[in-house]
Amino acid sequence: MSGILLTVLGIVAFAVGLLFSIGFHEAGHFYWARKFGMRVPQFMVGFGPTVLSRTRGETEYGIKAVPLGGYIRIVGMIPPAEEGESKRATRMRSFIAEVRGQAQDDVLPTDADRVFWKKPWWQRVIVMFAGPFHNLVLAVVFFAIVLTAVGTSVLSTQIRTVPACVLPAGAATAGAEDPCAVPITAAGEECTAGAEGCALPQRSPAAEAGLRPGDTIVAIGGTPVEPTDYSSWTTVQDAIRSSPGEPLDLVIERDGERRELTVTPIANTVYTEAGSDETTTAGYLGISPLGTLARQDVADVPGYFGMIVTNSVQRLVEIPEKIPQLFRAAFLGEERDVNGPIGVVGVGRISGEAFALEQLSGMEKLSFFLSLLASVNLVLFLFNLLPIYPLDGGHIAGALYEKARATVARLRGRPDPGPFDIARLMPVAYAVAGLFLALSLLLVVADLVNPITLG
Repeated sequence: MSGILLTVLGIVAFAVGLLFSIGFHEAGHFYWARKFGMRVPQFMVGFGPTVLSRTRGETEYGIKAVPLGGYIRIVGMIPPAEEGESKRATRMRSFIAEVRGQAQDDVLPTDADRVFWKKPWWQRVIVMFAGPFHNLVLAVVFFAIVLTAVGTSVLSTQIRTVPACVLPAGAATAGAEDPCAVPITAAGEECTAGAEGCALPQRSPAAEAGLRPGDTIVAIGGTPVEPTDYSSWTTVQDAIRSSPGEPLDLVIERDGERRELTVTPIANTVYTEAGSDETTTAGYLGISPLGTLARQDVADVPGYFGMIVTNSVQRLVEIPEKIPQLFRAAFLGEERDVNGPIGVVGVGRISGEAFALEQLSGMEKLSFFLSLLASVNLVLFLFNLLPIYPLDGGHIAGALYEKARATVARLRGRPDPGPFDIARLMPVAYAVAGLFLALSLLLVVADLVNPITLG
């Protein structure tokens, strides 16, 4: 199959997976809304013009043209105006009244107690949490399948390369034909031999100790490591980086035999993480790992998933500070930050690129694709639980606030203040939606003109 067809197949496969994930999210809301007796007139996947729909019972099910979200419409999401509410006309009050009126238009005389706002607070929390929870379930299932059945890409403890000399991160001579023969300063700048602070690069500690490509580290600093465990290379890397100038015992396997070596990492300028421009001073040995596809034990799934969740939360928190760089990459031609935010278009493009890569085996492509869908579902779970209206987390926060307010009133011997009027947050909702739309458009532009690629 040609590269173009494989690319299209990868994009289509991701689009189908995304639609399924969105539909499964909405099914979570739908099931519990119906379970608690709420009326749900619409169940839609996508936005924009309706492509296909069918009405069964009291609900219209359909697919819309733009697969960037979905919704179910539950009647009575916004309560009616409270008695005694000011009727004095202001632009804000008129706007809230209009939104409230549109919500009440869906309520039929026969709905009675089937409206959302009349349901107990805990039922509303379950309904709104069920959608993101379904995404969490998909993320766990996909990651579990990848880890235990298909195999995941890991950096093994088998040594891929042993550079002959030590170059600081970002050294100007890194691209030279023989960088070990070019004098440099401590900062990695090329210099003239004999000048003060200028010397040939130091021989790497790994080469000094006799390590070779193909050697497999099975223990470091007295700690055994499983060569293909997802966290083993991190264990090796952390041990090396935390031991500059200190002897470090290694047990390696070479040609079926185990050997013990002692190496002494040196202090060197290294990158903080792959793809980052940030550097730090840490222990350096001079080895790089061999990547491979490996299955993990079922017992490894919780730890692996916890690591992914931690990284995902960190990436979400970093989004605001990365937006300026994203803007420059989209409109000013600056190099795209590979660790920055990426949109649906960019993820679909990466899926297509992975399908077309000849150097990846079929299992590696399947592993990458399922991991991609798992990551998307995890992000949907975390993002939707942000306590910001109109996200699911905003509705949950409103219900919890209503319960807390009622509890405080009861303890003070006061009457229940009633349902929390979420209509008053509609201006905030529109502002948040506007920000999300602007970010989405920025991501689309960046993903089209300056995409993140697997290369």
